[in-house]
Order: sequence, then structure tokens, then C-alpha cells
Amino acid sequence: MDFRLDSDQELIRQTAKEFAEKEVEPLAAEIDRTHAFSWDLFRRMAELGFTGAGFPEEYGGSGGDDISKLLIVEEIAKCCASTAATLCIHQVGPYGIYLFGSEEQKKTYLPPVLSEGKVAAFALTEPTAGSDAGAVKTRAVLDGDHYVLNGSKCFITGGALAQTVLVFALTEPDKGLRGMSAFIVEKGTPGFSPGKTENKLGLCGSETAELFFNDCRVPRENLVGQPGKGFAMAMAILDSARLGVGAQSLGISQRALAESVKYLNERVQFGRPIGAQQGLSWYAAEMKVRIEALRGLVYKAAWAKGAGEQYTLDAAIAKYYGAETACFCADLALQIHGGYGYMKDLILERLFRDSRLLKIYEGTSEIHKVVIARSVIGLK
Repeated sequence: MDFRLDSDQELIRQTAKEFAEKEVEPLAAEIDRTHAFSWDLFRRMAELGFTGAGFPEEYGGSGGDDISKLLIVEEIAKCCASTAATLCIHQVGPYGIYLFGSEEQKKTYLPPVLSEGKVAAFALTEPTAGSDAGAVKTRAVLDGDHYVLNGSKCFITGGALAQTVLVFALTEPDKGLRGMSAFIVEKGTPGFSPGKTENKLGLCGSETAELFFNDCRVPRENLVGQPGKGFAMAMAILDSARLGVGAQSLGISQRALAESVKYLNERVQFGRPIGAQQGLSWYAAEMKVRIEALRGLVYKAAWAKGAGEQYTLDAAIAKYYGAETACFCADLALQIHGGYGYMKDLILERLFRDSRLLKIYEGTSEIHKVVIARSVIGLK
């Protein structure tokens, strides 16, 4: 397996790097401080083709492979994890429509969110259905030419901003997981409304909201795929989403190391740079080893996906190890900077806060360890 980037991938990486450093970095601290979603940055990412990366041009995408898509997320995460998370999770719902939607659904709903600056969301999680996605209670009852949705969702990234939301609800509750289906719900549909926007510890500029469905009538043709196949669809979609978390982790970890190396060379104590102290220099070595291991895991999983291979296990490993690595590197970077790292004047405390959610969303670390263990042991 050759991990060298080809010319197209390198061009995409360099474009994302320049965008992140010149346009995202100057706004990152303010985005975090104000908890404000940046429409300007989102629309700029649409102009550059980032919101449609990895999707075919016929549906409004900008093409490119899975590694190219992750390179964009990785570079942006180095400067602003909130913006990277917004971009990454924005693509989750559209990916579900691309995988399982009809041709008409793809041509209708994908172009606005892939290339025209409209936000999309993926709505699975509920107050009673987090790690146990099968505990969804939102109902969808067929009534003539419409499905009537009733229920609520929580922790939905971009939920209050989204033009198009892929919503999972039970069409046959007595069948449990086999009774879940997926629907496209558009902003402004009567009975569909956002609730409060959450006040989070980290990733503050990535909007997270509640969603409510009160006798929300959705046209029958907005059913995605076959009735009762929603849970299997959601799991397939989340495999791809977990690669995005791996890329976010890689970006955060690299920024933590870069800030640490700079400080190790500049900060003088006891008459010499602190990087000359063996204990602190070893911190940099530990971070570098984990980052390179993570890079291999993320790119390997993306390669497997692009090759059409089963990549559920690879995605789980990349996501789990990515979250652990980002938290490890952010923590060590803060420690290296001592009291200065704890202050909001530097990026270290933001990296520390932003990295923590990576162990929770798109499947907790505990759930991924279950997935990995079952595969290793051979359990179903």
C-alpha cells in the first residue's frame, strides 16, 4: 500500500492548508469565544468545493476520493476543530442520501447542500437513544401520501441551521431495529422545529441543537431506501462518518505537537531550552509516534472504503485510536506549556477542550472497543 499522495491529492491538501491558515485561523479564537457558527467560512468552503468533496459532480459534488476528503478535514482541524467538525458532519446526511436515495432524491436534495452553501444534518440520536441507537422512539406513521412524524432528536450538529435533515424514525415499532426507516425532512416543513442550541465545553463553533417533530407531515416520496432498513443504513453511514473523526483527531494532534515543538525550542529554563530536558523531549517523541500510527490507521481505512472493501473494523479502530491520540497530545501539549498552556491566550486549552468530544460523538470510545473486541474474538 502506497501512502504517498498523488498530484491531485497534494493539490487539494495544499489548497485546504492555505484556506485554513489564511481564512480560518484568524477567526478561530473568536468562533470559540462567541460560540458562533460562521456562515462566511461555510459558504467559502462551498465555493472551494470542500462541502462536496468525495461526491460525484453530477450531484453537485466536487469529486475526489476519500483520502482527499479527509485531507481537507485534517488541515482545517489544525486551525479550528469547530470548522472541521462542521464540514465533516455536514456531509454525513448527504452521504446517506447518496448511498441509499433514489435518483430523483439525489438530484433534488444533494446539489444545494454539496455546492450551494446550504447546511445538512443527520438526525439519529435521541434522549433515550445514544449508544443504544435501537432505542429510538420517534415515530413515522403512514397516512395516505404522507408519513406523519412525532418525536424529538438531540445533539444534532447543524440541526437548527440545516436546510435538509436525514431523520430516522420507527415505521413499525413492534419490529424494533427492523422497524426503523429514514426520511428527508426539509427546513420549514410544518411540524418540524429546532429546540435549544447546546452550550458546549468544546467545538463551540459547531452548532448542536435539539429537533422536534409534532405531527410533521413528510411526503411519502421522501422515504429513503426501503422501509425497515433504516438501522442498517445508519450504521453504514456512521462507518464513513467515523473516518472524519479520525481526520479531525489527526489535525488536532498535529497542531498540539507543532505548538509543543515551538515552545520546547523557545522556552528557556535552567539556562537552556526546555526541549533539552529529556523528560520533555520524550513527550514530543510520544506524540509523534502516536500521530504517525494514527495517520496510517485513518488512511488505511479510507483506502479500504475507496477500494470497496468492508471497512467497519478499520473505521472503528481509526476513530477510537484517533480520539485517544488527540486527547493524549492535547493534554501533553498543555503540560509542556505549563501555566501558559492553561490560559485562554494560547490555543492549547482550546485543543484540550475540543479533543474531548472526539471520545463521545459518532460512537463513544466504549462502543468502539466493543466493536473491535467482537471482531477480534469472533462474536456476532
